[in-house]
Amino acid sequence: MAVSDAEREIRIEAPPSRILPDPLEGSHDGATLYGLGIGLALLIVAMLLGGSLAAYVDLPAFMMVIGGTAAVTAVSFSLDDLRRLPSALATAVARRVPAAHHAAARLVALAETARRHGFMALEDLLPRLKDDRFLIKAVALVVDNTEPDEIERQLRTELSAMLARHRVAADMLRRAGEVAPAMGLIGTLVGLVQMLSNLNNPTTIGPAMAVAILATLYGAVLANMVLLPLAAKLERNNHAEALVHNLTILAANSIARRENPRRLEVVLNGILPPAERISYFD
Repeated sequence: MAVSDAEREIRIEAPPSRILPDPLEGSHDGATLYGLGIGLALLIVAMLLGGSLAAYVDLPAFMMVIGGTAAVTAVSFSLDDLRRLPSALATAVARRVPAAHHAAARLVALAETARRHGFMALEDLLPRLKDDRFLIKAVALVVDNTEPDEIERQLRTELSAMLARHRVAADMLRRAGEVAPAMGLIGTLVGLVQMLSNLNNPTTIGPAMAVAILATLYGAVLANMVLLPLAAKLERNNHAEALVHNLTILAANSIARRENPRRLEVVLNGILPPAERISYFD
């Protein structure tokens, strides 16, 4: 992939303080919100075309499905896992994962800076790396003249721990997606029991049937339109973030070994998908 004009500004044609713009500054991933919004909007429109929206609202069915799904999911995980879920969801909904080719171009730029100006020049760039804590730690280890093997060991350990934490959030959503239809089925059975036990009173048949039907609907919608797609998005983000961090580990090792940045570019391109390979030095 050819380096864009924005990425060419990364090149070492100026003092280190002027390089390394953040290619994703202020950007957000709106695909999740768009997808959820459009899907739910189409569902609501279909309900309105078939009658009144109020006919699809039933508080007992809603309580059984939403409350039951939350309760059963909580049983499977710890309180600490549950407390971390909102931040993971915010990441899935709004935060854009850095593109691998942008990350590769920035890493080669760091390698070129170290080659031309020495390791201490990288220390001046730490404030420019913003909230990429993994890259900041990698650069800090290089600046401290840490042995390459030790750099890889520390970064691999941190990467493994981070991916494990992120997998828990995806596992929680996937577990909730499995539970929601089951809670809908339970709500359906409760409604049927209520209906059959009061057949002598026609006024109770309608509300009981509403609970029976709507509980299944709520469970299916919650699982297939919200929970499982969010779990898939978190897993996708985890894979993309792991790729970027693996590139960072390779770059930190290469810089610490004082290898030629052109060789680093070749190594990174060997990992990147063909469509995302960079041509930094061309």
